[in-house]
Formats: sequence, structure tokens, C-alpha cells
Amino acid sequence: MQNLLNIMQTLREKCPWDQAQTPESLTRYAIEEAYEVEEAVRSGDAEHVKEELGDLLLQVVFQAQMYSEQGAFDFNDVVETICEKLIRRHPHVFQAEQYETMTEQEVTSLWQNIKATEKQGKPKSRLDQVKHAPALIQAENIQKNVAKIGFDFEHVADAYGKLEEELAEFNEAVLHNNSDEMQDEFGDCLFSLINVGRKLGISSEMALLSTIHKFKSRFKYIEDQVALQHRDLEQMSLQEMDQLWDQAKVFLRAQSKA
Repeated sequence: MQNLLNIMQTLREKCPWDQAQTPESLTRYAIEEAYEVEEAVRSGDAEHVKEELGDLLLQVVFQAQMYSEQGAFDFNDVVETICEKLIRRHPHVFQAEQYETMTEQEVTSLWQNIKATEKQGKPKSRLDQVKHAPALIQAENIQKNVAKIGFDFEHVADAYGKLEEELAEFNEAVLHNNSDEMQDEFGDCLFSLINVGRKLGISSEMALLSTIHKFKSRFKYIEDQVALQHRDLEQMSLQEMDQLWDQAKVFLRAQSKA
């Protein structure tokens, strides 16, 4: 760990690209690396996971180095802070003598109560508690938050009805060909669809990531088949690619069951 910290300090001193970075310029890389960790875990390749976890750790080290240069905090402070938080939020583990054996539900309730105590006086709106995240996750977390106080559809059918209403309004905006209105209504459709998924216990983020993974696998099959035919994708008609797409669905479904 110390070797990594020393390397990062040297890069900040001698590499023009690393010197040019700011905490703000690097945040998008942290997000990208987190997604690459998810993809690596999904692949089941432990070596790939190890590599991507290293890339994600680098983002933590890089940010800590820049804040250390400002005199704000260093990497050791980051580690100490998370250690203190984990111990504080797991009293049933680190102060076990004061607690009886707890169920998973009781542990979750205890965790939430401790978090609420830590944040007393901080948020001005209950939605300030919702952390910044990719839009799908943020929308779902907002919905979960307000649902706790009863601001929610009672039945999934009601949520689905709202989705159909928003789709009709989006269709109307498309007919008007108003770009601002279309974007606004499209956002409403996404928010409503996420709400339907939430009511059904579906994670919108994980569902979309799964679909992306599926699409990439099927498209790779098309590329491989086209290469075997010694042709270029640009030479293929849409009909030919659709046929290969259908083959990919059958092949990959059979492969997953093997």
C-alpha cells in the first residue's frame, strides 16, 4: 500500500497528465472504474476482478493525494474515517457483549438508526439524504425515500397506469416535434418505468446493466459470424444482421444452460 502511495506521489510530481488533474476532473473516472468492477464481477474472471479493483483503488489514492497536497487530509485519514464508521455502525459486532443475537432485519434497522443519528441536523430536505449517483439509481432511491412516508402508489397497477399516462404525453410531445417537451416527457417516462420496476422488486440499474451485457454478447456473436464469412459489417444488410441476431439469441441461451 505504501508503495502505491509513493508511486502516486511521484506521478503527481513528474507526470504532466497527472499534474493537470483536479478532484473534479477525476470523478468521472471513479464512476467508470466502479462500473468496470461490476462488469468484471459479472464475467466471473477473478483475475479481471483483481485488475479492476486495483484501478478503482487508484482513484481513491489519486483523490487522497490531491487533497493531501491541499493540506485537507491524506490517505491514512480516509482509512481511519472508514474504520471508525464501520465500527460505529456495527456495535452488535464490536460491542457484542451489549447486544443479544440479532436477525438480519434487526441489524438493518440498527444500521439505519445509527446513520440517522449521524446525520441529524444536516439535511434540509429528506431528499438531501439521497446521495448523488447515476440517474437510474438516484431516481430509484428518491422513490424509496418518499415511499417510506407513504408518498407512493398503493399497487403496482397504479404505477403502471402512471407509466401509460406518461407514454401518452411523450407521444403527444413527439407529434408536436418540440425537443424540450420531448426530453421532459421522456424523463417522466423513465422515472415512471423505474417506479414500476421498484414496485416489482426490480433494480433498474441491474436490469439495464444485464440488458447491456446481453446486447454486447449478441452483437459479438454477429461480429464473429461475419468474420467467419470474411465480410465486413458495413456490407451486411439489416435483414442479414437480424437473422444473425436471432441465431445469437438461440446460441447464447443454449450456452447459458449448458
